[in-house]
Amino acid sequence: MPSTPERATAVIDAEEDLVATPPVATARRRLRAHPALLMAGIVLAALNMRTALAGVSPLLGEIGRHFRLTPTASSLVTTIPLVFMGLGSIAAPKLARRWGTEAVLCGALVALCGGIVLRIAPPVVALFAGCAVVGSSIALLNVLMPGLIKRDFPDRAAGMTALYSTAMILGATVSAATAVPLEDALGSWQGSLVSWSLLAAVAAVVWIPQALLVRRGSRHGAPAATPAHHGAGGPKLSRSPLAWQVTLFMGSQSLIAYVSIAWMPTIFTDHGMAKSEAGLVFAFSTLLQMAGSFVVPVLAGRMRRQRLLGVAVSALMACGVAGLLLAPVAGAWLWAVLLGVGQGGALGLALTMMVLRSGDAHTAARLSGMAQTGGYLLAAAGPLVLGAVHQATAGWSLPLILLLGVCAGLALLATGAGRDRRIGERVNDAP
Repeated sequence: MPSTPERATAVIDAEEDLVATPPVATARRRLRAHPALLMAGIVLAALNMRTALAGVSPLLGEIGRHFRLTPTASSLVTTIPLVFMGLGSIAAPKLARRWGTEAVLCGALVALCGGIVLRIAPPVVALFAGCAVVGSSIALLNVLMPGLIKRDFPDRAAGMTALYSTAMILGATVSAATAVPLEDALGSWQGSLVSWSLLAAVAAVVWIPQALLVRRGSRHGAPAATPAHHGAGGPKLSRSPLAWQVTLFMGSQSLIAYVSIAWMPTIFTDHGMAKSEAGLVFAFSTLLQMAGSFVVPVLAGRMRRQRLLGVAVSALMACGVAGLLLAPVAGAWLWAVLLGVGQGGALGLALTMMVLRSGDAHTAARLSGMAQTGGYLLAAAGPLVLGAVHQATAGWSLPLILLLGVCAGLALLATGAGRDRRIGERVNDAP
């Protein structure tokens, strides 16, 4: 499979193994005749995919004090969604087969709205239960949205993917930047968090007619799609070292990213920065991920091997982490640049390597499922472990040193996952 820019930036379709039933296919053709509704739904759903997570980070200290949580327990607010983002990825294709992508996306947005509200309920168990609902909802959006774009906008997939990615990053940036101002304006961290349920509710309303129209004409109880592949086809991913390297690369870069989401503002405030400024620096870093996620996949598609590119984005993040260790406040904006560009580039490279390392679309879809499930479960350990180490040492030096070790491991994984190889190929491991 050639390493071309088009191939590198192709969208992995989570429904690659599903074929819509005739009534559903007919309804979707009618919907595509009105692309404005689809585009509005995609943008609104994408805006919601990170707001519920990014908006928590600047308020984590307030949440911990309110519930009298230790730093380790506070990290569960970030860890629990990641666990359920990994587990939810397994269920997404099965739900899409039974109910249809549109109905599942609508249901995910309704559940997201409910999970956001549940997080502010008085008992602490409601906080953690809400986090689980939020993570499960985001998992469904993560897995199904790219395939829907590829299916409904086949001639404009690249442009729609860019719009979808930009909206997702924009939602996270605005959420992080406004978390503290909303807390001040509404009088509590609860008001700041729950305000984002309104955006999820609006998005769900836009998806309701699409979900209903697609199922119109289907026999009651009939599935929306049937499998395109029967039985286990393609190479055995669990026995492929290359598949595991891609999965671990995805997981390691996600670990670094979600440790930043969980703890970056707290690191700044613990070193004397004002809470509002810490939120802005974090939002700025999130915004800059857009640059890395746009440039790196294009470069990766023009290369036969992506080893040096993987090492480069790992080095950017390592420099940012080292800066947080040595001069967290004095160089905060510079460290935000390095981490933001590095994290965006690492994510873009991870998604691109899922395509480049696969011999066909069927394998790419299966590798995407493996990498997202395993990657998010691995990433979930980051905020929890570093929070526990921070609590045990009463400082941030050792946690950041451990994070530097993850950056080094990411660079090492890049040298394996970035080889010019395809899963299932039997060739020499020549560099």
